[in-house]
Amino acid sequence: MAVHDFFHTFFDWSEIAGVLPSLLGEGLRNTLLIAVLAILFGLSGGMLLAVLLLSRKRLVRLPARIYVDVFRGLPAIVTVSLIGLGLPAAGIRPFGRSPLGYAVVAVGLISAAYCAEIFRAGIQAVPAGQMQAGRSLGMSYLKTMRLVIVPQGVRNVLPALTGQFIVDVKESSLVYLLGLGAGQRELYFIAQERQAASYNASALVAAGLCYLAITIPLTYLVNWLDRRMREGRPVRSGAEDLRPEPALAEG
Repeated sequence: MAVHDFFHTFFDWSEIAGVLPSLLGEGLRNTLLIAVLAILFGLSGGMLLAVLLLSRKRLVRLPARIYVDVFRGLPAIVTVSLIGLGLPAAGIRPFGRSPLGYAVVAVGLISAAYCAEIFRAGIQAVPAGQMQAGRSLGMSYLKTMRLVIVPQGVRNVLPALTGQFIVDVKESSLVYLLGLGAGQRELYFIAQERQAASYNASALVAAGLCYLAITIPLTYLVNWLDRRMREGRPVRSGAEDLRPEPALAEG
């Protein structure tokens, strides 16, 4: 009897079939929308923060360091609540009454903090001689950073950036706290509503399978990128590093 109850609670195919159209038609779309916009927010903000963290001026580094430490230290659920619930309550409503925008900003702010550390580590891993080579060719510091150092740094951390996208996909489930409206619900919100109505966890299992359909291929992509890097065959970023040409042997 216990085995029957277990399968009925977690693998009720009628429940899964009933919720699957909403999960695939609405939930999957909004989960990917939130995650993609959040990672774009995180990549752009993280790159800016990484440049500030690498500054030689303490007054420039300090605000970026405080930001990174705060948003990496806070639980994601607290950040989502502060942004999505706190800002509208304080009368700050840049997205009106639509919670989707607040959801993207909340997850994006967290992503930016982690991306900043990823970019910083990647840029610092580029040999110092690359900067010297760029400057010797007459390029300015900023131009050398933009054309030489940053592309190599990004290439070094592609696996970590892909892994951060996986994290953003999973953290998008926290936006259910914001009470998403019709057409804006993500995977977990839909499954949680169905579970509350039926007192059956099969909808949550279906949502979990949808998350796995996103994250498992990305995990294999991370492993493939990491293997390429360790084998000394980095994925080309379009910007070649500056290496001195071998001297011609004198006759």
